Amino acid sequence: MTKGKHTFKINSIMKSFTNIFIISLLGCFVFTGCLSTKSITYFQPISGEMDEILMRKSPKYEPMIKPGDILSITVNGLDRDDREIFNPLPTVFTQQSQVGGFVVLQPIKGFAVDTTGMIQFPQLGQLHVAGLTIKELEIKLMQELDPLIKSPTVSVTIANYIISILGEVARPAQYVISNNQITLPEALALAGDLTVYGNRTNVLLIRELEGRRRFARIDLTDRSLFMSPYYYLRSGDLIYVEPTRGKLTSSDRTFQLAPIFVSSLSVLLMVVNLIVK
Repeated sequence: MTKGKHTFKINSIMKSFTNIFIISLLGCFVFTGCLSTKSITYFQPISGEMDEILMRKSPKYEPMIKPGDILSITVNGLDRDDREIFNPLPTVFTQQSQVGGFVVLQPIKGFAVDTTGMIQFPQLGQLHVAGLTIKELEIKLMQELDPLIKSPTVSVTIANYIISILGEVARPAQYVISNNQITLPEALALAGDLTVYGNRTNVLLIRELEGRRRFARIDLTDRSLFMSPYYYLRSGDLIYVEPTRGKLTSSDRTFQLAPIFVSSLSVLLMVVNLIVK
């Protein structure tokens, strides 16, 4: 009789232990599932009633030339000699770029806009270009060159149109935007998207505008991003993706092992309590 009671008690303890283990395991799956969808899905609708929402389109950003820019200017005409005169080898500058994890110097060819907003252009001398858009400068140069070249055409780009992306992305680096037009989602795609530890609800964008440095917080999970003034990036913008609390926790071995020790201790106390009873 005593042996039967003892066997029954052991079976009860094992059953209780199994139930506790299953409940704990299910709890882990539930909590893990809660963190995997809402917090990482991009461009979620403002209203849950309908997925397709008509929104006011954000106006396309037209970059304006400013002091410090390096302009790549190409002049074409019917006469080959004209092309050679107006397309000399300009001053070569350098920029920092990250290749394979190493910072290297890359050459940039172009005409530097000085602190007064001027460039020195062949045959035309000094031209004030700061405050003009790319299209406006192209038109201005064609008008200035019309008496000198047969049917001139001009192409202008900002050679040092650079954005910087740091933090929890696959490829943090400085990126040169050759077409002088890029959006925030496109820039993050260029950097290989956010890692699993990137905080998608609190991306920091730093922008220098009119001599002042502005800090903006952006929620990538909110569809209203498409109406934000920070949807289109500007030359010199810095994007920083913060790590989530999950990475900070997982990077510390103490925090990794603490839940296991606590769970094991709790189970052990419950088993001892059952044995004592």
